[in-house]
This record gives sequence, structure tokens and C-alpha cells, in this order.
Amino acid sequence: MLKIVIVSAYIPPEIAVQPDTCVVATFRDLERRTRVIQKDQHPLWNETLVWYLDSQPLDSTSSVIVQLLEWSTKDESSFGSTNLKLAAVVERPRAIITLKDQHLHNSSLQQTGVRVGIMECRQLQENNVKPVVKVYISHHFFRTRIKSGNSPYYNEMFVQNFQEIPSQFFEESITIQVVNSRALRADSVIGVFKIEIGTVYESPGHALIAKWLSLYDPSNLNAGLKGYVKVNLCVLGAGDRAPDTDTVVESSHLEVNLLKSSETPAARMATLHLYIYGAEDMPQMIPYGLFSREEYETSTILGTNFLNLSQISSTGKELKGDLEGFLPCFGPCFLTLYGSPEEFINSVDPFEKEDAEIEVGVAYRGRVLVEVSTSREEISAPYVDSIPEEMITKMERHLSRHRYGLCAVFYSATMLANIKELIQFEVSIGNYGNKFDITCKPSSSTTQYCHAVYDGNQYYYLPWYDTKPMVAINSLWEDVSYRIACMNTMEFMHSRLKKNLDALRTINTANESVVDVWKKLQRELVEDCKKPFPALDGQAPATVLDHQLRKLRLRLLQQIGKAADKTNAKMPLSKLIAKAEKWLQKIASVTPEMQISIPDVMIWMLCDDKRMAHARVKAHTIMFSKAGPHAKGRLCGKTQTIFLKGMQSKAKYTVIPALLRVRMWLGKLADSMELMKYCEGTILVYAEMYENQRKMHGMWGTRNLMQHPMFSDVTGKVSLPKDKFHPPKGWQWDENWTVEPQRRLLLDTETNHTEVLEEVFENQTRQPGHDWMSAPIPYSNVSGNPVLAMEETVCPPGWYFVEDWNVEVNRAVDDAGWEYGVGIPPAVIPQSWHAAEKTYHTHRRRRWLRKRCRNLNAINQQAHMAKFLQLHSDRKTEEGEVWEYAPLYGWKFHLQQNFKDVFRRRCWRRKLTPVATDHVVAPIFLLEGSLGVEFEKEQMEKEAKKEDDKKKDKKDEEKEKAKEEEGKEENKERKDLARMSSYLLKMNTPLVFCLFKDPVYYQLRCYIFQARDLAGSPTKSSADPLAHVSFVHMSQCTRTHYSTLHPCWDETLIFENILIYGHPEATERDPPIVALEIFDCDATGHSNFFMGRSLCSPTVCLDLNLRKLPPLSKHVIMREQKESGHLLAAFELLLDKRDGSLGKHPPPAWKDGTYTIPKGIRPILRLMAIEILAWGLRSMKNYNLLAISSPSLIIECGGKSIQTPPIKNLQENPNFSINIFLMKVYLPIDSDYSPSIELKVIDHREFGYKPVVGQSTVRNLSQYVCDPWEAGKSHNLPLRGVCNFGLKKFVYKPCSWRKAKKKEGAKEGEEEEEEEVDWWSKYYVTMGDLSKSGNYLQKGFDSVKIYSCELEAVPEFNSFQDFCQTFRLYRGHVKDESIEDPMLGGEFKGLFRIYPLPEDPNDPPPPRQFQELPESGNQYCVVRIYIIRAFNLQPKDRNGLCDPYIRIKIGKKKMGEREDYIPNTLEPTFGRMYELTCSIPVEKDLKISFYDFDVFPPDDLIGDTIIDLENRLLSRYGANCGLSQTYCTSGPSQWRDQLPPTELLKNYVQSKNMPQPEIREDGNQAIFMGKTYQLSDFETKAPSHGYLGTPKERMALHLLHTCGLVPEHIETRTLYSTIHPGIEQGKVQMWIDIFPESLGEPGPPFDITPRKPKKFELRCIIWNTKDVDLEDVNIFGDRMSDIYVKGWMDGMEEEKQRTDVHYRSLAGEGNFNWRFVFNMEYMPMEQICVLTKKQHFWSLDETMQKVPPKLTIQIWDNDKFSADDFIGTLELNLTGMPRPAKRPKDCTVKMLLEDKSTASSFPFHRHQNKHISLFVQKNTRGWWPCIVWENNKPRVSGKIEMTLELLTEKEAEERPAGKGRDEPNMNPVLKPPERPETAFLWYMAPLKSLYSMIWQRNKWKVLIIFCIVFLVLMVATFLYSAPGYLAMKLINPMKGIRTSTKKGANLKEEPPL
Repeated sequence: MLKIVIVSAYIPPEIAVQPDTCVVATFRDLERRTRVIQKDQHPLWNETLVWYLDSQPLDSTSSVIVQLLEWSTKDESSFGSTNLKLAAVVERPRAIITLKDQHLHNSSLQQTGVRVGIMECRQLQENNVKPVVKVYISHHFFRTRIKSGNSPYYNEMFVQNFQEIPSQFFEESITIQVVNSRALRADSVIGVFKIEIGTVYESPGHALIAKWLSLYDPSNLNAGLKGYVKVNLCVLGAGDRAPDTDTVVESSHLEVNLLKSSETPAARMATLHLYIYGAEDMPQMIPYGLFSREEYETSTILGTNFLNLSQISSTGKELKGDLEGFLPCFGPCFLTLYGSPEEFINSVDPFEKEDAEIEVGVAYRGRVLVEVSTSREEISAPYVDSIPEEMITKMERHLSRHRYGLCAVFYSATMLANIKELIQFEVSIGNYGNKFDITCKPSSSTTQYCHAVYDGNQYYYLPWYDTKPMVAINSLWEDVSYRIACMNTMEFMHSRLKKNLDALRTINTANESVVDVWKKLQRELVEDCKKPFPALDGQAPATVLDHQLRKLRLRLLQQIGKAADKTNAKMPLSKLIAKAEKWLQKIASVTPEMQISIPDVMIWMLCDDKRMAHARVKAHTIMFSKAGPHAKGRLCGKTQTIFLKGMQSKAKYTVIPALLRVRMWLGKLADSMELMKYCEGTILVYAEMYENQRKMHGMWGTRNLMQHPMFSDVTGKVSLPKDKFHPPKGWQWDENWTVEPQRRLLLDTETNHTEVLEEVFENQTRQPGHDWMSAPIPYSNVSGNPVLAMEETVCPPGWYFVEDWNVEVNRAVDDAGWEYGVGIPPAVIPQSWHAAEKTYHTHRRRRWLRKRCRNLNAINQQAHMAKFLQLHSDRKTEEGEVWEYAPLYGWKFHLQQNFKDVFRRRCWRRKLTPVATDHVVAPIFLLEGSLGVEFEKEQMEKEAKKEDDKKKDKKDEEKEKAKEEEGKEENKERKDLARMSSYLLKMNTPLVFCLFKDPVYYQLRCYIFQARDLAGSPTKSSADPLAHVSFVHMSQCTRTHYSTLHPCWDETLIFENILIYGHPEATERDPPIVALEIFDCDATGHSNFFMGRSLCSPTVCLDLNLRKLPPLSKHVIMREQKESGHLLAAFELLLDKRDGSLGKHPPPAWKDGTYTIPKGIRPILRLMAIEILAWGLRSMKNYNLLAISSPSLIIECGGKSIQTPPIKNLQENPNFSINIFLMKVYLPIDSDYSPSIELKVIDHREFGYKPVVGQSTVRNLSQYVCDPWEAGKSHNLPLRGVCNFGLKKFVYKPCSWRKAKKKEGAKEGEEEEEEEVDWWSKYYVTMGDLSKSGNYLQKGFDSVKIYSCELEAVPEFNSFQDFCQTFRLYRGHVKDESIEDPMLGGEFKGLFRIYPLPEDPNDPPPPRQFQELPESGNQYCVVRIYIIRAFNLQPKDRNGLCDPYIRIKIGKKKMGEREDYIPNTLEPTFGRMYELTCSIPVEKDLKISFYDFDVFPPDDLIGDTIIDLENRLLSRYGANCGLSQTYCTSGPSQWRDQLPPTELLKNYVQSKNMPQPEIREDGNQAIFMGKTYQLSDFETKAPSHGYLGTPKERMALHLLHTCGLVPEHIETRTLYSTIHPGIEQGKVQMWIDIFPESLGEPGPPFDITPRKPKKFELRCIIWNTKDVDLEDVNIFGDRMSDIYVKGWMDGMEEEKQRTDVHYRSLAGEGNFNWRFVFNMEYMPMEQICVLTKKQHFWSLDETMQKVPPKLTIQIWDNDKFSADDFIGTLELNLTGMPRPAKRPKDCTVKMLLEDKSTASSFPFHRHQNKHISLFVQKNTRGWWPCIVWENNKPRVSGKIEMTLELLTEKEAEERPAGKGRDEPNMNPVLKPPERPETAFLWYMAPLKSLYSMIWQRNKWKVLIIFCIVFLVLMVATFLYSAPGYLAMKLINPMKGIRTSTKKGANLKEEPPL
């Protein structure tokens, strides 16, 4: 079971306003529908649609087509459809898959716009680049401006519009290519990114906003990323909304915003081997072989077929466990090809269109022996090679053939057109049975020729009746019985399981029946799984695919059987159903079989041997198998209904060529005796020929038969003498030749006609100057052929004359009916006729008419037919009935001889019977071959004679050349002879019939109630529908309903005495189809315009005692393969046993000449009241070039109608004088059967002409049903009283809310603080950009509500149609077939209320719903239009920009000037207010247009939007002026409405019939709607701005906010253009205020003038550089550089500044002391720089650009004789730049780029704590790195020390500074740098030069050498002094001295005695 929940949808108002919508989902040709949601832009269904997975489970290719339909137009037009792939459902069967934002596509040509916005680039992998971005949208090329640097900023938009089929258009690509403009063209590509347009459209919102595209090198995919480009991609169809890029916030997840390219090399490869061994049955007139691509495109395709890889391989998911699947494999097996029929090749092919639209062609075109295998080996490139001999030898064992037999019995052929030619049907399988093929033996593959007979009403049929034609064909094919048996077995198991599963689904709750049903399912499933599968042993050689599929199927059935056996029946019902569905899906996944090499069975309808229609039947569905009923085809031996398909024609009415009921059987000849069990009648075989004679001189004979032989076939072309007939082998003659006229060919053209108009022309001639006399042919037909005189014409039996002969005078004749002409030889009669007689006229004639009718009382139509055809009768043919007569041989023959008959013929037949009765093969399959015309012998004798002539004439070269030419001609003659002989052989095949002796009669009852939503003709908006119902060989028609597209026939059609041959049980199982076709009748009563067709199956009742009336059901009406309405009807087929039992079920009641629908089927009706509010008509367009002046409205429903009084003057007051009407009708209680309300507007013109100038249909009346007694449900009235007091003059005085300027002594800081808060602060606060709003929120000001759509599209406001709805009025259809929407004729404003009326007339009537209405006169209003800005505008100029300006129009008033344009922008900020006066409703439409200014007018329209001011003024939502959040007397939120909040609240409660609110005088408390409110509940904190009004008014305003009224707002309206209908051309943010003049003067307007940028000066001082790469080499081989620094601001590249040159820097150091000075206009709130400059010198206007304040610094190496060398670059965004390093060694790449963990995935993330804003810090100094890219990695190529200082304009004037070191050189003073002298004259300072050359470059080496020398010296000193030290340590000579010294010291210390 597949369940899809349809949740909701959204329809943009520009496509349809308040449409009636429903969803139709189609899965495997089965439709499911939701209910209709009325008048809703956001319909919400929450409905579940269910499909049962019949014989096929879901696979990865399954999909559901979901279509959104509109019910508000004449055609049920489609908003679009989407194809939902079910691959995710297959992988997770029981999971809930949620699909959001599914975008709808349309298959017709559509307007589509592609927008590509290039924002910026980052990390381009090149150095010193000037990148330009090239954009390819399909085949259209665009390019950006050239920028500089590795991270350029563009902000450019490119737009291209298309009108193509979406399915083809979405396959195109968008290619973005970044190119270095400096490089050579061959090396200029930096990186490329490519994405399909369909991928963008399938993205959320049809767009990819703020996405970073990873660029790659297409020539080297392994080279890594080449940079990133930030883009906005958007694909918009009709009605799609462009996303707002301003509100898009980049995701914090890096991978979300990064798109990686899919152009990566494949990780795993597999090789597919396709072996083509040979072909057979290919057309012989065209050579075939392998084609190259060029040859294939120009060659004729003989046939096509497809191999589905998913069906010849397996992934292993079908089985549980770790079982592996298998790779694709196929054959060796024949693959059947299909294409156009052979006779149409190299000519105009009528089937060409059908071959192109379906999977394979129409007819059999041959077979190709192929084999497919797959290996995991990888090949370098595809190749073509010969097949080895051993493989060919191995393949030949698969080519053994078996004989098959095909038999078909034709039960009926109905719904034919009026075909005059002879009709026959051909059945073929392959080339066997094809009567035009010369390669196969002839067989009885065609039916007998027959003429189509009129059925008495509309269609024609073939009068086969009890003698059904039969065909039998023998053929040779491979033994595929095993494969077909396996496939049919699996299908049998699937259908059996599905049947039990359906029974399980019907159980609603768990009860005892669940166990019984489940046990039956379990038992049968286990039995099926355990049944032995057909064995491979003894069969034809099996292929690899046979073994793999057998293994897969056996394992799957084993697992299913075990799982089913273990399943407990006591499980919950939902789990049991889920298990069974899973098993059903698995069985269906392994059912398909691709190796069935037998072609499909083709059925052709031939008219005069021309193929006119066809049908295909799969061979396995009718294949017989002895394995049992589970192994044979499901249609084998069963009667099936087949619709033939005709050739494609340009006619809109696609007729059904024929409707066949056929029983077919296919099987091996060894099993052919089983055929007799399925044959219901007696098989008869005849040989047939015709004896021809011609009347000469009154005698019949065989002379002068012209090209016709004496004995021929029915066509008279093939000679068939009696003595040449020979019975086929196995058959013998049963009797002699007998004469038996074929009465089915002799039915006259008047058969089944009830009346005929006979005509006879009376002819006279004269010689010039003589009187008129009878002509040689006194009486003739219109062609001049003689006929009987009027008095000699007798009435045929069964007819009677209604009137006598009368002369026709109602045409171009004189008063006596004569018309005159001149006969010019050799013509017998004049070619032209005239009404006036002239003297030169020689001929005249007049037409006599007489009507004759059939005597229906004497004998009915069916009895007359049975009598003429001798149905069910054994009467023998009388002698006078053997000859058939005709005036000419090609004419239709008849039994009764006329005097004008010249030819006659009679049919000879001879019956054949089988030779023996104990047949192994059914005798019918022994009829292969001709009945005996020998052409082969004559052909062989002729060829032998020609060979002898060739041997005699070979003498010289000239004769040889002549013989070669003769040989070619003889070859052609031989082929033509062979073709003709084979054709004649096929014409002489026996005729096979199936005779039914016991007829079965039925009665069909068609209960036709109503048709809805029919599609009218293009010329008129309504129709006069008539329904023709066809069943078998009968048809009837309903009554004609006039001027409606929703006819309610309420009629029963009864078909009596229907002959359906065959067993009644078979008819009950497969009943014939009822076809109902609806036509639009014209004024003459002819049904010409086809409106649709519905095919229905009747309910069959064989036992009338068990009869139950069928309920009405809904049938789809189709026209041109599209839905064209719906039919409510029921059909039942009753068995008539001819015993009077049918009389117990009499027909329904007879009323007004028709049978009505019985009560058990007809819906129950109830008396209802439809109360109508008819407010007025709007925007009525001219009709037939004349304006609508005096229209009136007609409302029709349920057979009742009401017409309003006409509007006297539509231009002065378009409202009706009487607005309320009441209509009482009977409506069905069940809403499904409710009729629609028809609205028609007629215009009262002179001379009583009242054309219908517009009409509409209101469906689903349930939305208007109400309870009239329910309180509080009265009609909504406008919030403001609408009165008309005339025009009041008023003086508008602009009032500023800003406080008075402070005195001169006030502080300057306070003045700046006041200027910070403006209206734009409120705007940016609402947008969420607080950085641009200053301290607006801190002061407590209000915000404004910004809607991202039109105010009418907000769901809460119901499109402002609460007072009255707007119904669009249509006029037929647009003549352009590519546009399906009807033509809009105007609008009707009104509303309906439907409620039941009491059945008892004494009961009081319910109260009326529309009681109090506002005055319907004109209302004068003041309208203020605030235009804030526009964005996403469509480019109109060649530079990809436009020059927009605004034009406002209300009625005839216009505002806006061309000179007020904003040049060169797609996102203009206007900030303008327009004020106008208007009269509503005459001037209700406000049109705001945006034009592109051009030097030479006219200007191009960009787009416009239209606002209905009347709806806003009448709506109860108060849409004329939004409510601010607080009541302020001044400030940016100043109250601007005419009425204070207390008055508005009072008017609101009066309009809603609610009690008045109670508000205290102090305003702190109020009681409203039963609730008590405190002012503190709404105002928790007092704002600091001090602009609040009185508390009472504030409380009233807060109460109004609880009522759901429109707040103070900004709406975003979409712009559209008639040039590109439905395609968004841009958006505009705006709002409007409407002030009725009768309510007083409006409040002051807002000042929304755009902000002005401030001037700043950036001073950048370049102090020093360090560690700069050395690019040059001096004469000593040392590296050096001549360093200078260059800098500029982004967008001002032409104002580049550079330092002086530091020459010959040997260590990478540079000293400059140089100042850069950049002036810029900066908007602090927006943090962008505003640049105004001309793009080119020839530009007329300066272009304003907004770019980020980005400073670019580059280090260069100066060269004298070559281009300077680039060293490194530094790009700093002044609003967020990295903090500089204090020391050069801390200056690294990490300052500019992120760390390694995030740089690889998204390289643009910055850490906020490491970045500073120069606009905040004002001054900074330090070191920054300059980088260069090498090997896709950044490297520091130099370090620069700078000081950045930002000054305002005033500060710059106070502290001046010059550029470089120019004057004024101050703030600070820059002294010349102290550069080393080595940099200039190295030879003058050798020590310093040595220091620079040696120490600076080799200081580490010197230090290391010094340390080593010092260490060596220390070691040497130690070694030198160590021996002496050790010796002194050992001897210690100073020891004695120290001892004596100590003693002496001690003596000195002793005291004296």
C-alpha cells in the first residue's frame, strides 16, 4: 500500500486570486483526488491518498505525478505538476518521508527567467590578477566588470528569459568562469563551476542564495580548488517569487553555504560488454548495420527497444541476510525491435509522432540476437571488435525453434466512423500473419471484408452478430515456455496475495474475521511458495540470467513462506497489513522477465488494404501452459476489450478508431488441442470466390469485364478459378460449391436510419432560340446519373412516405425551382448553375424532394436486421437472392436489381472439414498456406529460361555491359513478381468463423445525472452539451442542455434486446465498456465540437432477484489526453432471460419524453435559499470593439435564475442599484452532488442585442452554507462608514515630527544624537539590522511590520474579500493553444449565503443575512503612496542595469516624471511619497509602474503592480491605514489616521454588533468583549522619547490591536510585465494610506527621504617594509629588490597611489615615510561606501555603487626595462580588519586567514575578537603581512608597517595633510626616510656595504664560527696548562712557606709577658 498525505499548497496571487483548488495524484495510471478548497491562496487539505500496489512493487524508478488544479475556470486548468520520486520510500518502506516546497512544472512552453548574481570572489589562486567573471546561461554569455586583487567585489546581476518546455530547459546549465584578464587567453582561466538550471529550480525557493562556489580547473581535476565565488542563483517560472536576498542570513554551518563541484573522477568503474550476434526479419528495402554518430543522426531508424538494467541485475536488497546480488547480464537472447510499419518506410509515416512519444515503436521491425555481460575490469575507452568464433559456436545452441499457434476470435467491432471502404482486421505475431510480408507462408490471419453499418444514432459497427470472424496463425519461435511460466506464476502469486490483502484491508477493526481472513492469506501464500517452480532440466539452454533469477526467486519465496508460516494471526491488524504489503512488494520486484523473445501480438484495422489503426497485446498475457492455471497468461482464453490507436492527426477530436472485444489464445502446437476448451462456438472453415458478370445489350455475360476476372475474390482483383482450389493438408472438402450471398456485405446505407430524404433532379435542355424540352436523361441524381422517374419510384417494404414530391425553392433558384447552366462538351451537364435565366443557357434542372420514414410499428430495427441477415435461422437462400447487383463494380452491391445496374456477382462457398478426428494438433492450425494458385512453378520456368539466354549472349564486352543493365531490370522484375505472387497467395486463404447458435439478451440502463466543468469551444464561453452513449452495437443520446457547461441531464437511457454472444459468466467477469462522448450542438442541432469522452464499466446483474441499484459514481471526462470535466452517472447491465422476469423491474418514471433517474440513485433534494449580494461590476473590457455600457447579471443554479436590473451607466457608477436578491432552489443534501452557481453578465445594447460579455462558475457551495439563526454571524461591514458628502477642499500643510532646533548654545553632540533617529531607523530596526538604527530602540520607539508579500496575500486578511468577493468573468478560450487560461472579461463583486428553508410554509422564515449595507455611491478619497525601494529589478540596458523611475496611475490621473530616474542600478532606493485624490469605485485600481529611462523614448516597462483600493476601503480589517503600535502625537510613530483610536473602536464594535467598550477617563482600565484590561498590561515600561498621547486613546489603540486589524506595515509587492507574463520582474517595498475626504483631513505624512552619505578621509602612512621577497640579482650575484608600495580603495582603482622607490634593498627592508590620502563617502549606519562615477567616458550619468570600505595594499619590485614584478598584496576591510602586530616577527598568514581546522572547509570565517573596525578605533598602527599564492597555498612575501587614520570631513579640514610628503606635510610631519647608503652608492661606504652583504646575510654562520674558535682556544689552553697545574698540585712547593707564615703569625699574636 502506498500512502501520500497532501498537506497544503500555496498559489501566488499573481497567478490566481482566491482560486478553487484541488490536488490530483496519479500513480500507475490510477488517479486519486482531494476535495476542493474554495477561495484560498494557502489551501490546506491534510488528506491521505491510498494506492494498492497491484502486480508491481515499488522500485527505484517509481514515481507519483502530483498535479494542482484550478476549478474556477471553464477548463480545469493546471497550475503545474511535479514528479515525486519514490526511491527514498523504497529504501525505507515504513518510514514517513516528508517532502516540502515541491515546485510545480508545466509541460507546455513557459516563460522562465534565470538570474545570476555575482557578489564577490575570495582566495583566487593567482598573483596580481585582474579577475573578470564570465557567466554562461545556457547559450547566452555575460561578463562582469574587471576588478583587481584576489578577493574582488562585484555585486552584479545578470538575467536571461526563456520560453521553452521546462523538462528540456532544466537540462541546460549555468557555467560560471573566473578569468584573469591580464593573462593570455590560453592560460586565462582561473576556475570554473557548472550547475544545471533544474538543480537550482529544485532548491528551496527556486534559488541558491549567498552560496560559495568552489572553482576547479577543468583541464586538471586533481589540481585542487582554485578559489571561491559568492553567487545568488535564482530560476523563476510564472508565478514564482524571487527570494529577498537582504533578509538572508548566512548559516553558521560552513558546509551549508559551500557548493562543491560534482566534476570528480569516478571512484569505481565497471565494463559493460554488449555482443551483437545477428539480426532477423529486418526490413529488406533498407540496408542495416552499425552507424556512426553522424550517420545515425541522418539515417532512418528501423526499430528500437530498451533494456532496463534494474530488471537484468539485482542489488541483493530483495533478500535478507548477506546474500549478494548480481551484475547486469542478458542472453544470448533475441531482443525484439519495434518501429513504423514496413510499408510506411521512406514515405510519409503517419506513426512517426507516436514512435517518438512512446517507449518503442508501433509495429514489429525485426529481432536482434544480443548478449550482455558485466565485468569489473576497467577499460580506457569504448571499442568495437569482432566476436570470437568460440562464443558464436556456444551461442548457436540457443537458436532452436518450436512451432506456436495463435488464435483470435473477434466478438465485436464498434464505435467506428463512417467508413465507406471495406474493413478487415489483421492479427500478426512478428511477420507471421502480416499479409504484406513476403517472407512467411500465408495464413488465415485476416477477417472477412465487411462494411460498417450505422447504429441508428452516432456510430457505426461491423454486423458480425452470431458469425464471429476467427484467425489462426502458425509461427516459429524459441522455447521460452520456462520464462513465461515463471513470470505468469509470479504474477498469479502476486494477484492472489493482493486479493487476500484487499480483503484484509476492508476490515476496519480487530475482530474474529481478521483471523479467518489472515489464515486464508497465510495458507494460500504458503502453498504458493511451496509449489514446485518450473524446472530448468529438459528446457532450452538456460542463460546466466535464468540461473540468477531462479536462484533469487526460490530464495525469496522460501523466505516469504517461512515468514508467513511463523506470523501469528493475533498480531495487530496494522502490522499484519504491513507484513503482507512488504511480501507483495518483494514478489513484484522479481516478477519481470526481459528474455521473452516472442514479439507482441499486433492487431491492425485495414481499410482498402491500408493500415488505419492498431493495438498491441503482450505475448505472455495470452500464453497457454500445461503447468496449470497459475502458469498461463491471465488473458489466455478470456474475452478482453481493446481500444485501437489511430494515426496522429491535427484534428482536436481524437476519435476511437475501433472498440474491439476479442478472445485470444497462444501456445505451442503440441498443446493446441487445449484451444477447443476456450472456444464457445462452432468453428467453420470456408473457401470463397465470386463469379462476376456484366450486362451487355440487356444480356448478362462474362464479356468486357475490364480488369476483373470471371472468378475472383471479394475485391475483384485476384483471379480464383474453381479448379485451382486445393484443400490444405489435413483438411478436405465437405460439400460442393454452393451459392451463399454474404448479406453482411449487402446491408444498404439506409440500414438503421429512421427517415430518408429522397431527391430526384428533373432535367431539361433546349437549342438556342427554342423552347425547353425533356433532356436525354430526364431524371437523374446530383451527379447526372439516370434514376427512376418520380412516379416510378416505389416505397420500399417497411417504409412509408410522409409527404408527396415537392420542388425545393429554398436555395439559389428561381420561383419555380429551376437553375440554369451551359453544357460545354465533353461534360454532359453544366459545371455551374445560376438562378436567373439567360438566352445562352442550354440546360436547366430542379430538385424534387420527398421524405420517407421507417414504419417502426410494423417491425422494429433489430427484428428487421435479424430478418435480413437470417440470424438464428435455418432458411435456405432462394434462387432470386443469389445475385448481387451494382451500377459499377467498385460500388456497393445490393440484392434487389435496378434498371441502372450493370454488374452483378454471386458468392460461391465450399466448406472444409478436418480429415481425421484424433488430432495431436488442432485442425485450425493446419490451414497454413494458400488454397492453390500456383505462381512458384511459372516463376521458376521463367528464371530457367533467362539463365539459358544469358549463356548464349556472352560474346563481347559491349554485350556484357548491356546484359548487366538488363540483369538489374530482371532482378527488379523478379522481386516484383515474388512480391505480387506472395500477395496473391495471401489473398486466397480460407475464411474461419466461430458460429454461436444460442443468443443471450441483455438490457443496459444508463443513469446519467450530471456533467461538470466541461470545456467550452474557443468561440463562446458556454455550450449546448449533448451526450452520446455507445454500448456494443447500439448508441443513444441524451437531451441537449443549452447555455451551460454543467448540464444536469437527470436522465435514464435504456438499451433493450442487446445481443452479447458468449457465456453470461464470462460477460459478468469482463463486461463490455460503455463509452460516453459529449458534444456541443450548434444552432442547426448538429453536434460538431467534441467536449470530452468518458469510458465506464457497467455493473452486471445475472440474477435479478439479487439486484441492487448502483450508486452514482464520478467518472473522468478526457479530451486531448487532459481532464475536461467529470461525469456523475451509474450503469447496470441486466440479463434478459426472456421469461418475463425483467418485467418485475420496470424502467423509471417517464417525464417530459425521457426516463428519469430512480429515487434509489437520484440524490435527495432539499429546499434551500441562496441569498445574493450583488455589489457591482468592475474592469469590464470591450466586447466586439464596443464598450460595456449597460450590463446586468444573471445568476443560475439548480434550474433557477435571477437577473439584476441593468446598471444605467457603468462608467459613472459600476454598482448595482439593487444589491440583495433571494433565490429558492432545490439542492442535494450531499454536497458532492451540489450543482454550481453560474454567473453571466449580459450587455443591453441597441436593437435588443444582449451578448454574454463574461461568465464565471462558483463551485463547492459548502463554503457559503451558514446557519441563519446563529447569533453573531451577520455580514461583515466596513470599519469606516462609507458616505458621500461631496468633494471637500483641504489644504495640506506638511508637519515635521522633529523637535525644534536647539539654540546656538546647545551642545553639538546632542544635535547629532537627534539626527540619528529618523524613519529609516524604524525601517532598519524592523529589518533586524540594529547597527543601522542608532539608539532608536533605546528610546522606546515603535517598529513597523514588514510583510514579504502583498498585503492581500497575508492569510489573516483573506485578501480583503470579507465584505464581498471578487469573481473573475471569462470569455471562452484564448485562440493560442499554448495558453490554457481563458480570456478575462471583467470582475463581479458579490457574495453568497446559503441556508435551508423550513418545509412547513407556516414556519417563520429565517432572518436575512444581508441587511445593513453601506451606500453604493462614489467615495472621494486621498491616497498617499509611499515607495521605499525596489530590488531584484529586471535589467533593461546592455550593461546589465537599468535606469528606473516611477509612474503612478489612478483612473486618468498620473504622477511621476522621467527626469526623476536613478541611473544604472537594479536596487534603487527611492524614499518618495506621492499623494493623489480619486473616486472609488470608479477609480479603484492603483497602478504603480516602473520604467527604464532611455535617451530616446519610448521607455521600456520594467514591471507594474495593481492594487484594488476598493477592497481595502470596504474591508473590516482597516486596510486603508495601518494601526501603529503606540499612540504618539509626534515623532517617527506619529498618529496619521483621520479618526482617533476611540472613534475607530466605536465603529468597529458597531460593525460587528458587539457591545460598546467601557474605558475609564484616565484610560488605565477598560472592559471589552467581557474582559477587563489594564493599561499596564500593554505598557510595561514607559518610553523615553516623550511623544505618547492621552492614556484613553492609547488604551483604545491597544484594544484595536486585539481585533486582528491591519497594523502599520510595509508590504513587498511583486512587479510583473505583460511581455513576460507570470515572470517576476522585481519587487518594491511600499505602503499606501487611503483617507476618505468625508472623514476630515488626514494626518501629516512621513518623511522617508533616503539617508545621505558622509564624507571621510582615510590617511594611510607607509613607514617601513621588512622581509620582502628579493626579485632581482646584482652584478655580484646577490639578490635585491627595488621596493615600492601601491594602494587604493575598492572601487577607486583609477585613483591608485604609490610611494617612491627604495632602490637596491639587499635585505628586504624598505623605508618610505609616505602618506596615502583617500577621500570616500561613507554611510555609517549601512557600513558601505557610496561611489558615484561614470562607468565609461561615453556614459551620460554617474553610476552609484555601494561597496564595502576595503583598502588594498601591494608591494612591487620596480624594473626599468620590463614590467614591474608583483611581490605581495594585502586587503583590509576597514569595518572588520585584523588587528596589526606590534612586532614584525608576529606578523604571519594566520592574521589574514583562519586556522587549518576551518580553512579547508570554508576559508572565510573570521574570529571577531581578532578584528577591529577603523570607523570605531579611528587610528591604528602596526605590522601586516602581504601574501602571495604558491601551489594553492598562501605565503608571506613581505611585511609592511602602516598607520591607518580615519577622519571626518570637518576633522580633515582642521588637520590637513598632503599626499606623500607634499605640503601640507603635517599631522604628522613625514621626514625623508633614513635609508642605508648601500642602497645608493655602495662603493662610497665599504664597511657598511660589507656589513650589509656579509653580516646581514651570514650572521648566524659568523656567530657559529666564532663560538667554535673560542671553544677550540679554550680546549687548547686547557691542554697546555694542565700538566703544570697537575705537577704543582702534586709537589705543592708553597706548602712550607704557608706553614712558616702561619707560625710567624701566631707568634705575633701572643701577648707580651
